[in-house]
Amino acid sequence: MSTPVLQVSEMSVVASHRGRDVTLVDRLSFDLHQGEILGLVGESGSGKTMACRALMQLMPSPDLHVRGGSVRLNDVDLLKLDAAGMRAMRGRRIGMIFQNPSSHLDPLMRIGEQIAEGVRLHQGASKREARAQAIDLLRQVGIPDPASRVDNFPHEFSGGMRQRAMIAVALGCGPQVLIADEPTTALDVTVQAQILRLLLDLRDRHGLSLIMITHDLGVVAQTCDSIAVMYAGRLCEHGSKHNVLARARHPYTHGLIECQPASSAGSELLRTIPGQPPLLDALPSGCRFHARCGHAGADCPDRLPLMRPMGVAHAAACHYPLVQSREAVS
Repeated sequence: MSTPVLQVSEMSVVASHRGRDVTLVDRLSFDLHQGEILGLVGESGSGKTMACRALMQLMPSPDLHVRGGSVRLNDVDLLKLDAAGMRAMRGRRIGMIFQNPSSHLDPLMRIGEQIAEGVRLHQGASKREARAQAIDLLRQVGIPDPASRVDNFPHEFSGGMRQRAMIAVALGCGPQVLIADEPTTALDVTVQAQILRLLLDLRDRHGLSLIMITHDLGVVAQTCDSIAVMYAGRLCEHGSKHNVLARARHPYTHGLIECQPASSAGSELLRTIPGQPPLLDALPSGCRFHARCGHAGADCPDRLPLMRPMGVAHAAACHYPLVQSREAVS
């Protein structure tokens, strides 16, 4: 297999407050190859978005710090760059599409100006060239009549169009890796499908590598090549989409799959995972999932499980991994 475009190794994110440290992301490791779409999955608060903000060094608070590990984008360790070096990488080599475009598009700037800004900064284009590229990017992301819509403000776009515009802003910088944080959450089902098709098309046309942050396994099944499942700040399962969805080895992953509407037949009630995720400042000893797990054994309350191979292109962090097979999810 080719060398990964992005290699995350043993990266942790720590919140420091009043002399106390709380680990929000604990020694996360994964690889991302060119053209691959990785689904980063887990309940709210599992650390998905925090981990990806750490990759971008876009922490929402000065109390948050990346501690240890490495994040190699090709031959550059992003964690060793100073602020100026990271600004040069951010956008040009690695970009991010945020969950709520209304919060991240400048309401006082025209859409075309926001796209052109990145084009001029990272590609050295003239004002006229950047405007032409902005129009072309709006066309690529499916905005109708882009030559006239390029001068619209964000409030003149619908929710789906704002999401497309944010994708165009990210593409204008020409990144190799694009992180999409819940890109379809606030959209209706029809527009969700359009945005997912757009991301797949852009991957195929530009050779992008994507990290898709989501809690929706339906989205993962439609778009992703591989899946990384997080629970309480730790990676608990990682592998190809087929292996993880068809043969989940970690009880938490299995529980997430069982919670999906498609996994229940007829009028049966949806299955749920009992209990709640632990507070990150009051984590249980041993496996962080053991209090909610119906398969917990003697080792689970005492020893933290480490990731170990579960076959080809599949690993899980579980003392007693599941052995039953599931039908493949298309």
